[in-house]
Amino acid sequence: MKGIVQQYLATWNATGDERATLISEHWSPEVTYTDPLAEVSGHEGIAAVVDGAQAQFPGFVFTQVGEADAHHRQVRFRWGLGPEGAEPLVIGFDVLVLDESGRIQDVRGFLDKVPA
Repeated sequence: MKGIVQQYLATWNATGDERATLISEHWSPEVTYTDPLAEVSGHEGIAAVVDGAQAQFPGFVFTQVGEADAHHRQVRFRWGLGPEGAEPLVIGFDVLVLDESGRIQDVRGFLDKVPA
């Protein structure tokens, strides 16, 4: 189940057809996503919020920070956002809930460290 974290982060780093494929394969069509800055649903909503993050932080990449913790159909983990190979400027904490097929059904995101 922790592999879904890698697919989740890959979605945030991908563009174009690659991202569309990741969303189609790993995200439920009924997905909901909520964080302090966004509340969206469905594949189009996910694509829009990823577009927004990429536009706000051009050239930055999402990486996993520490280990993921999973039980039942949910996994929690910390992530970082920053220039590739550098310390993350933004750090967050997300909880993913998966559907019966193992696709991302619900995301609850929190921001732990945000630049001023």
